[in-house]
Amino acid sequence: GLVKREIVRVITPGTTVEHALLKDKENNYLLALGVNKQRWGIAVADISTGELSVTEFSGNSGREKAFDEIKRIAPAECLFSESCSEAKYFGSYDGKTLVNYFPAEYFSYEKAAERVLKHFNSSNLAGLGLSGYDGAVCALGALLEYLYENHSNVHYLKKINLYQRDNYLVIDSISRRNLELKASIRDGKKYGTLLWVLDKTVTAMGSRLLRKWIEQPLIDRKEIIKRQDMIEDLINNVSARESLRETLKEVKDMERLISRVNQGTGNARDLLALKNSLKLIPAIKNTLAMSNNFNNILKELFPLEKLVFDLEKALKDDPPLTVREGNMIRNGYSIELDNLRAEIRNSKSWLARLESKERERTGIKSLKIRYNKVFGYYIEITKTNLDAVPDDYIRKQTLVNCERFITQELKEKEEFILRADENIKEMEYEIFLELRRKAAAESEKIYSTAAAIAQIDCLLSLAGVAVENRYVKPVITTDAGIMIEGGRHPVVEQVLDRGLFVDNDIALNNEQRMLILTGPNMAGKSTYLRQAALLTLMAQMGSYIPARKAVIGIVDRIFTRVGAADDLAGGQSTFMVEMKEVANILNNASEKSLIILDEVGRGTSTYDGLSIAWATVEYICNHVKAKTLFATHYHELTALEGKYPEIKNFNIVVKERGDEIVFLRKVVPGGTDKSYGIQVASLA
Repeated sequence: GLVKREIVRVITPGTTVEHALLKDKENNYLLALGVNKQRWGIAVADISTGELSVTEFSGNSGREKAFDEIKRIAPAECLFSESCSEAKYFGSYDGKTLVNYFPAEYFSYEKAAERVLKHFNSSNLAGLGLSGYDGAVCALGALLEYLYENHSNVHYLKKINLYQRDNYLVIDSISRRNLELKASIRDGKKYGTLLWVLDKTVTAMGSRLLRKWIEQPLIDRKEIIKRQDMIEDLINNVSARESLRETLKEVKDMERLISRVNQGTGNARDLLALKNSLKLIPAIKNTLAMSNNFNNILKELFPLEKLVFDLEKALKDDPPLTVREGNMIRNGYSIELDNLRAEIRNSKSWLARLESKERERTGIKSLKIRYNKVFGYYIEITKTNLDAVPDDYIRKQTLVNCERFITQELKEKEEFILRADENIKEMEYEIFLELRRKAAAESEKIYSTAAAIAQIDCLLSLAGVAVENRYVKPVITTDAGIMIEGGRHPVVEQVLDRGLFVDNDIALNNEQRMLILTGPNMAGKSTYLRQAALLTLMAQMGSYIPARKAVIGIVDRIFTRVGAADDLAGGQSTFMVEMKEVANILNNASEKSLIILDEVGRGTSTYDGLSIAWATVEYICNHVKAKTLFATHYHELTALEGKYPEIKNFNIVVKERGDEIVFLRKVVPGGTDKSYGIQVASLA
């Protein structure tokens, strides 16, 4: 007859939950952009981990902020309305994101709000914390509609994380690239990045969270100090740190396991991995009880003893990948299942007795009773013994060397065995579904436990790196100053042999808000600039930093203008790209920001470039008043120290030896009027 065929699920880059298609240490985001009355809303979901977040931007720069946030999130798939003309601002991006256009009606506020309320089974948006976030509602409604249309089972996405970008240290996409936080500028790989240095996590959940910590450092002093205190506890208690690390190595990816369970795609092995991970929670809690600093994390760890007991009692130690073939459930869990298995065992004993009886009756010593899926049970007799076959044998199949027969008695027993076998498989499947429902019922606590495990893993990673690399705990203040003694670039020092990196001091405060740094190419100016930004970022993550001593005043944003790049596809030269980046900094920085500028104005003629650099310095001093490090080859800028008391000149020491130069890498007060361009060029 006709077989009914229908689409049961559509898999797209942003809706996949298949383990083989996901990267363990990275989130897999589906993102939607909604616009309503100049309110730019973003909704983002990772259905493989159960994460659902929304945010919104408004005002004149709302669009730019929204698209910069999209670049930070780096979704696998992006949804725009078919009528969204602004989608062109997304640009070519990096080729890793699939851009999809969805009917505009689903992005309308009325339709989107209806979908949101229905999904969350709520009577009003205020109860969800979304009142007044019209753009975010448009994005969230469209995202949910897209998931439902693609047959994704997303009933478990019940917790909305509404966040504000300004509640974190903001680092725009250009600065994230320049500072090489997660991807190297050279080849886009992890090696040589801040993530490469700090990521010593042992769980997939921890690695994913650490990426967020790096991209979204904190600006709340209390929260930063909480992280510092927990890291300090782990540093001081070596046995606890090593014990936790070894335990966490056994914890599986609980976020993705419970998400597969919720989606109805989880198998017995997923439940087993979940059970084995939950069994470790009491030991983790016991170790963390060493300090009150971990109390908030301890509250989020749920051992779920009843679920663990049920799964332990029910599941075999090595169940198959499929859930319809049986062999998943232990003996002793279900009396009914045990009885059926006993019947199968008795039947197999009966078959062995029948084989012996038939050999004796026929006198054929080589007679065998066999089974295959096509013919079921049969009696196999070689060609040489065909003369001895009894009349009540019914021929079933003829082969080259033998013939196969059945008897009425064997046929009846076969039907009984196969029926019992099917009943066993069906019963095991029903028991498995009940176990999966029990696990799904605890999903909120399992997600909470997974998030807590991720935090512990991140803290352990930062503690381990701090110990291994001789980092110190920075003092965090709300004052407008950065004071670092003996600071080291966290990445460069790892690439060099131990002890070769030359440390340097950095001092920025109200009396010394801008440092103008001169010195030759290759002397280490860019390293010094990036080092200042990275150490500030690390401190606001709550991490220890590579230095002898540090006092970090919290900054709200980090801006960098480093290196040269063009945008040929966008019709922009290197110089135009540079000017746009400088304009972005001058328009968006505040006096609480940290600005890193490297050779502004070099992309045009000398006099024009000097004029632009001079004007930039003066504008920052007169209007922005942010903490600034400005590296330049325009030695004329050192004259500004006499005009603005908050400007101080520094240079990188170089030792001349005949026609050669030796880079000493040490930053000292004072300007320089030499660039040593000829000597540096001779090194090429």
